[in-house]
Parts: sequence; structure tokens; C-alpha cells
Amino acid sequence: MATPTPGARLRALMDAGCVPIPGAFCALASLAIRDAGFDACYVSGGATSVVAGVPDIGLLSLDHFTRLIREIARASGMPVLADADTGFGEEEMVRRTVIEYAHAGAAGLHLEDQVFPKRCGHLDGKALVPHEHAIERVRWAATAARDSRDPHLIVCARTDAPGVEGLDAAIERSRAYLEVGADMIFPEGLRSEQEFRDFAAAIGTQRRADGGRVYLLANMTEFGKTPMLPLSAFAEMGYSCVIYPVTMLRIAMGAVKRGLETLRANGTVEPLLGEMLTRQELYGLIDYDPKQPWEFPGAG
Repeated sequence: MATPTPGARLRALMDAGCVPIPGAFCALASLAIRDAGFDACYVSGGATSVVAGVPDIGLLSLDHFTRLIREIARASGMPVLADADTGFGEEEMVRRTVIEYAHAGAAGLHLEDQVFPKRCGHLDGKALVPHEHAIERVRWAATAARDSRDPHLIVCARTDAPGVEGLDAAIERSRAYLEVGADMIFPEGLRSEQEFRDFAAAIGTQRRADGGRVYLLANMTEFGKTPMLPLSAFAEMGYSCVIYPVTMLRIAMGAVKRGLETLRANGTVEPLLGEMLTRQELYGLIDYDPKQPWEFPGAG
């Protein structure tokens, strides 16, 4: 029997229930996510950008993203849902992005309907591309996905319309995206549980262009416009997955900052040893035994 593709695996997980998908800002983080018992991980454009020392405005290249996706997918073996921003260009680049993401091992990707340079979805001052332009992005992405090495690759259409044109406009745009082949809808920047509920009621009952069920994605980011809601609430409302895009990076960098402050003040990090991974725990994440040759992931 053929091994299920990454896209097929993520679809099966979402068919079984609402999937929590923590953000992995590097391959090592994805291994920690896997070992903590999660079944999928997310590559955030915001996290990827700040790790590279630049803001989340679309400055990084397609190759930068695909390299990270490939490292994470290969190391963790999990389905990877990845941010594709605005597709790195117009229709031709949208198609190339989908093909390259599939080759890198992504299970799915989301494209947004902002103009370039884009802004974080929880900032003010966003602007949308015209409706028909956004529809063409999704149409090209959906066609490319079917032509890619993973015909089950999930094409997610993100709309930033809630904070620009309102919820009704977001629903209208989302219905149009589904008509041209989107598998999943991601309403960004919703401001209340009721907005999530209203959106799910309007879109979750729709069908995809191929007749299948519509997947819904919720973004549970911190310090933004969306209130902190538990996974169980999103599951009850009918959402298929919840991403936590920058959570682990924020936690990690908070620990780095405190560690540096301790080192600067005390000349030693000995007070923090109990908060660190031991050498054995770190080796355990990458399945490394210094006494044995190490097998590269996916060599079988």
C-alpha cells in the first residue's frame, strides 16, 4: 500500500477532529513539538521573518521558506502546514510556490488576500487586493496543487477582510475562494468568539468545488486582536485546526533573554541549569547516540 502523502495525512487528522498545530521556527523545535505528542506543525511567516532578523512584510525569498519547510518536514516526519504570504508574486509565482512547497514536503499552505508589502494580520493599516485578483491567486494555487507531487496538498485561502471590510465581506470573499478550488479558509484577525462562531456558521456548512467538506483554520496568536480561546471552543464551533504560530518562539526568546540577563549579572548561568535541556535530553530530541552511527532522517 502506498504511503499517504503529507496532504492526505493532514486531511485525515482534520477529518477526525480539531487539530492543534504549534508553530515550529526551526527543525529542532519541530522535534520537540512531535515528542510532546502533537501530530502536525506550522511554519509561520512572522516567526520565520523575525528569526532572520527582518519584519514580517514579505522580505524573505521563496527559497528561504522552502529550505525551512524541507528541514522541518524531514526531521519531524509530521505534516507541515506553511505560510506562503501573498504567493511571492503574481499568478506564475503563485504556481511555482505551490509546486515548490509540495516538493519541500509541505502538507498544505495558505495564501492571503493582502497587497504587497503585507502586514501581520493583527496590525492595523492592512489593505486588500481587489476581489477578482485574490480569486485568481486561489484559482492558480488550486490548479497547481492538483499538478504537484502531492495531489492532496491543502490550499488554504486566508482573508484579512474582517479587519478591513468587515465580516460580511470576509464571508463573501471566502465563498468565492471555495468556488475556485480552496480546500480551507482562514479568517484572520477576528475579534471575538462570536465572530468565530458566526464565520463558522456561514462558511463551515459550504462545500468545496470538488464537493468535499470545507476545512476551517483558526489563528490563536498572542498579543493580537483575537481573544485567547481554548482548543475545545474552536472544536465545538466546527474549526478543523488551530495554529499557534509564534507561541514557541516567544517562549524560547523569553528564556534566552532571561538567560542573557543572568549571565550578564552573575557571570554564570548556573542558576538556570534546572531550566535547560540536559545534553542527554538534547541528543534525545535528534535521536543521537554518540556511540552509534547516526542515521539521516528519511533514509529508509
